[in-house]
Amino acid sequence: MKKLLDRISVDPNVCFGKPCIKGTRIWVSLILDFLADGMSFEEILDEYPTLTLEDIRAAIAYGAEMSRERFVEVKAS
Repeated sequence: MKKLLDRISVDPNVCFGKPCIKGTRIWVSLILDFLADGMSFEEILDEYPTLTLEDIRAAIAYGAEMSRERFVEVKAS
C-alpha cells in the first residue's frame, strides 16, 4: 500500500493543500466521489485520460488510510 500512497501529493501550494494524484490537480476526493456515485474505473479513465488505473487504486488506498484516522458520523438506519 505504501507504493500506492506515494502516488498521492499534498502540497499547500496546489489545490489548497487537498490530496491530489501526484503531478495533477485531480483531487483524491473527486475520484472517490465518482466511484461512490457508481462510475467504473474505465469511465473515470475515459473522463481523465492523464490518470492511470494505479492512480485510482491510490485514491482508494488513501481513503482507506484516512478512515483509520478519522471517523465520519453516520446515522443509524
